[in-house]
Amino acid sequence: MNISSVKKKLNLTKAVFIRFLFSLILCIFATIFYSCVANYSFTGASINAETKTFHVENFINRASIVQPILSSELTYALINKIRSGTSLIETEDEADASFVGTITAYRVTPTAITATDQAAKNRLTIVIRVKYTNRTDSKSNFDETFTRYKDYDASLSLASVEEALIKEINDELVDDIFNKAFVNW
Repeated sequence: MNISSVKKKLNLTKAVFIRFLFSLILCIFATIFYSCVANYSFTGASINAETKTFHVENFINRASIVQPILSSELTYALINKIRSGTSLIETEDEADASFVGTITAYRVTPTAITATDQAAKNRLTIVIRVKYTNRTDSKSNFDETFTRYKDYDASLSLASVEEALIKEINDELVDDIFNKAFVNW
Protein backbone atom coordinates (compact mmCIF):
# COMPACT_ATOMS: atom_id res chain seq x y z
CA MET A 1 0.00 0.00 0.00
CA ASN A 2 1.35 3.37 -0.90
CA ILE A 3 0.72 6.66 0.90
CA SER A 4 -1.75 8.02 -1.67
CA SER A 5 -4.02 4.97 -1.36
CA VAL A 6 -3.94 5.26 2.44
CA LYS A 7 -4.85 8.97 2.20
CA LYS A 8 -7.74 8.12 -0.18
CA LYS A 9 -9.02 5.49 2.27
CA LEU A 10 -8.80 7.94 5.17
CA ASN A 11 -10.59 10.64 3.19
CA LEU A 12 -13.27 8.15 2.18
CA THR A 13 -13.66 6.99 5.78
CA LYS A 14 -13.82 10.61 6.95
CA ALA A 15 -16.54 11.40 4.37
CA VAL A 16 -18.58 8.36 5.43
CA PHE A 17 -18.20 9.34 9.09
CA ILE A 18 -19.31 12.95 8.37
CA ARG A 19 -22.38 11.71 6.45
CA PHE A 20 -23.22 9.34 9.28
CA LEU A 21 -22.82 12.10 11.87
CA PHE A 22 -24.97 14.49 9.80
CA SER A 23 -27.70 11.82 9.43
CA LEU A 24 -27.61 11.10 13.15
CA ILE A 25 -27.98 14.80 14.04
CA LEU A 26 -30.80 15.16 11.52
CA CYS A 27 -32.62 12.18 13.05
CA ILE A 28 -32.22 13.60 16.57
CA PHE A 29 -33.65 16.98 15.52
CA ALA A 30 -36.52 15.30 13.66
CA THR A 31 -37.37 13.22 16.73
CA ILE A 32 -37.29 16.26 19.00
CA PHE A 33 -39.42 18.30 16.58
CA TYR A 34 -41.95 15.48 16.12
CA SER A 35 -42.37 14.99 19.84
CA CYS A 36 -43.36 18.62 20.52
CA VAL A 37 -46.59 19.24 22.44
CA ALA A 38 -48.73 20.57 19.58
CA ASN A 39 -49.81 18.72 16.45
CA TYR A 40 -49.64 20.61 13.16
CA SER A 41 -51.24 19.96 9.82
CA PHE A 42 -51.26 21.46 6.35
CA THR A 43 -54.56 23.18 7.19
CA GLY A 44 -52.82 25.35 9.75
CA ALA A 45 -54.48 23.52 12.64
CA SER A 46 -52.58 23.65 15.90
CA ILE A 47 -54.15 21.21 18.33
CA ASN A 48 -53.04 20.34 21.84
CA ALA A 49 -51.48 16.86 21.77
CA GLU A 50 -53.85 15.72 24.53
CA THR A 51 -56.87 16.44 22.34
CA LYS A 52 -57.65 13.17 20.53
CA THR A 53 -61.41 13.06 19.90
CA PHE A 54 -64.22 15.34 18.73
CA HIS A 55 -67.99 15.38 18.54
CA VAL A 56 -70.37 17.64 16.61
CA GLU A 57 -73.98 17.78 17.80
CA ASN A 58 -76.57 18.16 15.05
CA PHE A 59 -77.19 21.85 14.50
CA ILE A 60 -80.57 22.94 15.83
CA ASN A 61 -82.53 25.16 13.46
CA ARG A 62 -84.21 28.01 15.35
CA ALA A 63 -84.41 30.43 12.41
CA SER A 64 -87.77 31.98 11.60
CA ILE A 65 -87.48 30.46 8.10
CA VAL A 66 -86.48 26.80 8.39
CA GLN A 67 -84.66 25.40 5.40
CA PRO A 68 -84.97 21.59 5.80
CA ILE A 69 -81.50 20.53 4.64
CA LEU A 70 -79.52 23.34 6.27
CA SER A 71 -79.06 21.73 9.68
CA SER A 72 -77.75 18.40 8.40
CA GLU A 73 -75.64 20.01 5.65
CA LEU A 74 -73.92 22.29 8.14
CA THR A 75 -73.35 19.48 10.66
CA TYR A 76 -71.83 17.13 8.07
CA ALA A 77 -69.70 19.90 6.54
CA LEU A 78 -68.14 20.65 9.94
CA ILE A 79 -67.54 16.95 10.66
CA ASN A 80 -65.88 16.48 7.27
CA LYS A 81 -63.69 19.56 7.75
CA ILE A 82 -62.45 18.31 11.12
CA ARG A 83 -61.87 14.79 9.76
CA SER A 84 -59.89 16.03 6.77
CA GLY A 85 -58.07 18.87 8.55
CA THR A 86 -57.00 17.17 11.76
CA SER A 87 -56.02 13.80 13.16
CA LEU A 88 -58.90 13.89 15.66
CA ILE A 89 -61.19 10.87 15.87
CA GLU A 90 -64.96 11.34 15.86
CA THR A 91 -66.76 9.86 18.86
CA GLU A 92 -70.24 9.82 20.34
CA ASP A 93 -68.86 9.48 23.89
CA GLU A 94 -67.18 12.16 25.99
CA ALA A 95 -65.13 13.96 23.35
CA ASP A 96 -62.11 16.11 24.06
CA ALA A 97 -63.44 18.74 21.66
CA SER A 98 -67.18 19.24 21.20
CA PHE A 99 -69.32 21.55 19.10
CA VAL A 100 -72.94 22.49 19.76
CA GLY A 101 -74.56 24.77 17.18
CA THR A 102 -77.79 26.60 16.55
CA ILE A 103 -78.96 28.21 13.32
CA THR A 104 -80.39 31.52 14.52
CA ALA A 105 -81.21 33.23 11.23
CA TYR A 106 -81.90 32.33 7.61
CA ARG A 107 -83.10 35.32 5.65
CA VAL A 108 -83.28 36.89 2.22
CA THR A 109 -83.03 40.66 1.91
CA PRO A 110 -82.73 43.01 -1.07
CA THR A 111 -79.29 44.63 -1.32
CA ALA A 112 -79.27 46.65 -4.53
CA ILE A 113 -82.27 48.68 -5.60
CA THR A 114 -82.77 49.85 -9.21
CA ALA A 115 -84.06 53.26 -10.28
CA THR A 116 -87.55 51.76 -10.47
CA ASP A 117 -87.38 50.68 -6.79
CA GLN A 118 -86.99 47.03 -7.71
CA ALA A 119 -84.35 44.77 -6.20
CA ALA A 120 -81.41 44.10 -8.51
CA LYS A 121 -79.68 41.83 -6.02
CA ASN A 122 -80.85 39.77 -3.09
CA ARG A 123 -78.76 38.50 -0.21
CA LEU A 124 -79.11 35.13 1.50
CA THR A 125 -77.74 35.37 5.04
CA ILE A 126 -77.18 32.53 7.48
CA VAL A 127 -76.35 33.20 11.12
CA ILE A 128 -75.25 30.46 13.50
CA ARG A 129 -74.17 30.34 17.12
CA VAL A 130 -71.56 27.77 18.08
CA LYS A 131 -70.41 26.70 21.51
CA TYR A 132 -67.01 24.98 21.41
CA THR A 133 -65.71 23.15 24.45
CA ASN A 134 -62.24 21.64 24.66
CA ARG A 135 -61.79 19.52 27.79
CA THR A 136 -57.99 19.44 27.39
CA ASP A 137 -57.47 23.15 26.67
CA SER A 138 -60.14 25.34 28.27
CA LYS A 139 -58.46 28.55 27.01
CA SER A 140 -59.66 27.70 23.50
CA ASN A 141 -63.36 27.39 24.49
CA PHE A 142 -65.78 29.83 22.89
CA ASP A 143 -69.46 30.62 22.45
CA GLU A 144 -69.68 32.79 19.36
CA THR A 145 -71.99 33.89 16.56
CA PHE A 146 -70.88 33.50 12.94
CA THR A 147 -72.54 35.22 9.98
CA ARG A 148 -72.01 34.68 6.26
CA TYR A 149 -73.98 35.70 3.20
CA LYS A 150 -74.05 35.48 -0.58
CA ASP A 151 -75.66 37.86 -3.03
CA TYR A 152 -77.55 36.66 -6.09
CA ASP A 153 -79.35 38.27 -9.00
CA ALA A 154 -82.92 39.20 -8.06
CA SER A 155 -84.18 37.99 -11.43
CA LEU A 156 -83.45 34.45 -10.22
CA SER A 157 -85.74 32.67 -7.82
CA LEU A 158 -84.27 31.63 -4.48
CA ALA A 159 -85.26 28.03 -5.21
CA SER A 160 -83.07 27.99 -8.33
CA VAL A 161 -79.90 29.15 -6.52
CA GLU A 162 -80.56 28.14 -2.93
CA GLU A 163 -78.72 24.81 -2.87
CA ALA A 164 -75.52 26.27 -4.36
CA LEU A 165 -75.67 29.33 -2.09
CA ILE A 166 -76.15 27.18 1.01
CA LYS A 167 -73.10 25.10 0.06
CA GLU A 168 -70.93 28.21 -0.42
CA ILE A 169 -72.13 29.83 2.81
CA ASN A 170 -71.74 26.59 4.76
CA ASP A 171 -68.16 26.21 3.52
CA GLU A 172 -67.33 29.71 4.74
CA LEU A 173 -69.07 29.20 8.09
CA VAL A 174 -67.29 25.88 8.62
CA ASP A 175 -63.93 27.50 7.82
CA ASP A 176 -64.70 30.24 10.36
CA ILE A 177 -65.59 27.70 13.05
CA PHE A 178 -62.59 25.47 12.27
CA ASN A 179 -60.19 28.42 12.32
CA LYS A 180 -61.59 29.73 15.61
CA ALA A 181 -61.31 26.31 17.25
CA PHE A 182 -58.07 24.97 15.81
CA VAL A 183 -56.02 27.68 14.10
CA ASN A 184 -54.35 29.89 16.67
CA TRP A 185 -53.07 32.77 14.57
